[in-house]
Amino acid sequence: MLYQAYQSQSDLMSPFRLLAQGSSANLWMDNTEGSWMRKLSASMEVFSRMRLTHSRPAYGITSVKVGEQELPVTEEKVLTMPFGTLLRFKKETPANLPHQPPVLLVAPLSGHFATLLRETVRTLLQDHDVYITDWHNARDVALKHGPFGLDDYIDHMIRFTETIGPGTHIVSVCQPCVAALAATAIMAEDDNPAQPRSLTLMAGPVDCRVNPTEVNKLAVSKPIEWFEKNLISHVPMPHAGFMRRVYPGFVQVSAFLSMNLDRHKQSFKDMYQHLVNGDLEKANIIKVFYDEYLAVNDLPAEFYLETVEKVFQTYDLPLGKLTYKDRIVNPAAIRRTALMTVEGERDDICAVGQTVAAQDLCSNIRPYMKTHHIQTGVGHYGVFSGKKWNQQIYPRVREMIHASTA
Repeated sequence: MLYQAYQSQSDLMSPFRLLAQGSSANLWMDNTEGSWMRKLSASMEVFSRMRLTHSRPAYGITSVKVGEQELPVTEEKVLTMPFGTLLRFKKETPANLPHQPPVLLVAPLSGHFATLLRETVRTLLQDHDVYITDWHNARDVALKHGPFGLDDYIDHMIRFTETIGPGTHIVSVCQPCVAALAATAIMAEDDNPAQPRSLTLMAGPVDCRVNPTEVNKLAVSKPIEWFEKNLISHVPMPHAGFMRRVYPGFVQVSAFLSMNLDRHKQSFKDMYQHLVNGDLEKANIIKVFYDEYLAVNDLPAEFYLETVEKVFQTYDLPLGKLTYKDRIVNPAAIRRTALMTVEGERDDICAVGQTVAAQDLCSNIRPYMKTHHIQTGVGHYGVFSGKKWNQQIYPRVREMIHASTA
């Protein structure tokens, strides 16, 4: 019922938003700063932007500078499965440039799309052959493709890594760090020739018992049955995933918005004022941010509930209870994969101590193959985007990856 009510409201408002979008463009022809038409145009533009979308935004990465050369970049779908695509950012690297090792960037399967990591991709592309887990919106996946749980996520990790081949390096951001560590452990135990050369875990909830945040406390405040009853909905018509059980992206993003409602209100006020003043560059910065932030991705219910329960409530991985297809996941099986963990000093989503816990779990990786970095002055998103990611964190990640490349 919740999803159906949302869909009905969205359908009802859609014509008005389209009208506002078209009218805004027409009214902008009056370029007099502060005129009533400029103000009306700005109001309509802001109104048309205050909506959720459900399609993945474009990555928008068409070129990258490697050394002194600007190389074109194209997107290549290497392997497409119902719930996700292994996407490669392909560039033609001249023979005179050093070898660029393959990197699989593991994006969160959350209320946002993998495009949230476009800056991470852009930075990694300077020195690596980059692939990403481009997760699909569950509301667009037909029921015939079956459920998608934590085991399936780990399956995709293994399959994607095998597709890229031996010599792959994995960089996992936030939520999927548990699955990335589990997949690496399973591949190590099976002596899989494609087991990664290195594994970088960035701001991930490996052990949520350590230094719990408000997010962690919220996860244990209710039994898992409460989450299933109150947060899971069926996809309504006319979507391809009709009747699939999902955790709607609009529920998660609405919760994020409510946590900082005043800041978001001010952002839209600032956008309006920039448009009235004719400062289109500043207005566009806000537009670009919200085009990404308000693009929502539904999660398969099985994956969401299993993640909440096993990662945030019962701590299965650090307690040695996490299973994959009835097999106990054993991080101590990892011996040949270098490990790096990265945390942000001010991270209020995944606090300091939760990711570095992987270092103790991977007890058979030799000390010289382990690295940990705490970045001062950054919160959660600053670990993988922004100035300090580019200038201080990335050089360490690059060094570790290249040192682990045979």
